[in-house]
Amino acid sequence: MMITESLLEGMRLVASTSATNSTETQLYMTVQPDGLYAYVGSTPPQVYFSKSVNKNKTGKDATEVTFMNGSLSISVQSKQPDESHTSIQLPAANSTQYMRLESDGHLRLYEWSNADAKWAVVSDVIKLFPDDCAFPTVCGEYGICTGGQCVCPLQNNSSSSYFKPVDERKPNLGCVSLTPISCQEMQHHQLLTLTDVSYFDAGHIVVNATNGEDCKQACLKNCSCRAVMFRYGQNDSDGTCLWVTRVFSLQSIQPEIVHYNSSAYLKVQLSPSTSASNANKKKVMLGATLGAITILVLLVIAVILYVRRKKKYQELDEELDFDQIPGMTVRYTFENLRECTGDFSKKLGGGGFGTVFEGKIGEERVAVKRLEGARQGKKEFLAEVETIGSIEHINLVRLIGFCAEKSERLLVYEYVPRGSLDRWIYYRHNNAPLDWCTRHRIILDIAKGLCYLHEECRRIIAHLDIKPQNILLDENFNAKVADFGLSKLIDRDQSKVMTMMRGTPGYLAPEWLTSQITEKVDVYSFGVVVMEVICGRKNIDISLPEESVQLIKLLQKKAEDNQFIDLIDNHSEDMVFTPRGSSSIVEACNVVPAK
Repeated sequence: MMITESLLEGMRLVASTSATNSTETQLYMTVQPDGLYAYVGSTPPQVYFSKSVNKNKTGKDATEVTFMNGSLSISVQSKQPDESHTSIQLPAANSTQYMRLESDGHLRLYEWSNADAKWAVVSDVIKLFPDDCAFPTVCGEYGICTGGQCVCPLQNNSSSSYFKPVDERKPNLGCVSLTPISCQEMQHHQLLTLTDVSYFDAGHIVVNATNGEDCKQACLKNCSCRAVMFRYGQNDSDGTCLWVTRVFSLQSIQPEIVHYNSSAYLKVQLSPSTSASNANKKKVMLGATLGAITILVLLVIAVILYVRRKKKYQELDEELDFDQIPGMTVRYTFENLRECTGDFSKKLGGGGFGTVFEGKIGEERVAVKRLEGARQGKKEFLAEVETIGSIEHINLVRLIGFCAEKSERLLVYEYVPRGSLDRWIYYRHNNAPLDWCTRHRIILDIAKGLCYLHEECRRIIAHLDIKPQNILLDENFNAKVADFGLSKLIDRDQSKVMTMMRGTPGYLAPEWLTSQITEKVDVYSFGVVVMEVICGRKNIDISLPEESVQLIKLLQKKAEDNQFIDLIDNHSEDMVFTPRGSSSIVEACNVVPAK
């Protein structure tokens, strides 16, 4: 039983303040000729969700959104036989259901629970991502959402503050400008730069602004503009300028995950006195600078001598560090490795603070990892040399040698010909699917490598970055654990160890929330990798329907319904059609904790 609801073209569904307060908010949904849209009110309104229907619509056709059992259907009511429609899948109704647009912008599906005698949420219909950062009011106006946490904007590389929280104890209420924008004093407008910050609405495009500077100037010339977001791919001279007249919640992004770059420029008001003060300061600074030139010239020689001496001592300290590493492997010169890799010409892959190149030392093929940035990579470099150089196991990548010359840090590994596991289970390189026997052996190999690290070394070695990209396959598809750049040594009398969060999102165990971890965090990551091997997909894949985006949550549901078989990768026939193989796969699934 359910409540059937329809929304016709031109009608609005407006969110109320709460279930008991019918006061309307600025959030609403409406049906337009090409589909269903959700807006937050401003001039013009800003869209934060859309679901379009593909159709050839005539003037007499009408678009309708209907809430039916198991779906939210968007259709064109036409006299033509080829009626167009699309839908959003919902949980099937077990009892009475209804849908409500709520004050936070979420469209939630409720169902009556006879057992608890109350309404319960069974679906967050338009939520596409794990956190709420894509919703326009999650952090109020001007608030920046990062992983569900809200902060006020702060100029890049500056302690200057132009915003303050509406309520210090409630950061989700947003931020306000310390000085309101005044159109009578446009000469005192300035743009606050925020890198790696995006915005939910991509609908307001400034046409003739394809680079960041033009985008900023267009906003400064129009007082109604309160912010612009410049979004681009690899080239910042060719992007899209997004214009807003009212700034709602912004969100932090990781360019390597979303595959685009974005900077936000927020308009702020400088008071005339501040501007005059800044001008006077510039004059004073100019005079002081001219007066100091003579002194600086006299100090140059002393500075150069100091830097040279400091550099000499740093190099000596670093040489001592590497000379004192126990179980020293072969040490190569930088020129040796440049020559053996053909001047680093054949790239095998990247990640883990560096890039990996193919090389040849004598008759042996090797993989040379060149760390990028000695200051950033020294700690990770030492961890890898100390850890891998002192252990040897058939399921761990063997470290042959290293190089440490001035700022250059390189590691020489055995060459593993078939590359990393992700190439074979994500189907990005047109590789043939792996059969279940091979996958099962790979899973066991990873487990053997981790078991050695955790139980058979003098000190427990926690890898801390187990993922398919760090599992390499030899010519016979034997698996080897690689990349110990983030590893942590744990004394066997320690129950837990404190360390900062590290690793890769999607593979991090819940213990990381407290930063008190054990080697069991590797076991959690291993479980995620096992499911990826069995299912032939990434743990988090936003290209899939909402209910399937997170593999582990999907696993929990399938475990409750005893439907593990639905998760098996259907690219490989022996995994799907062989009864013995299927039972073995289900047994492997049962090893992975589902809750």
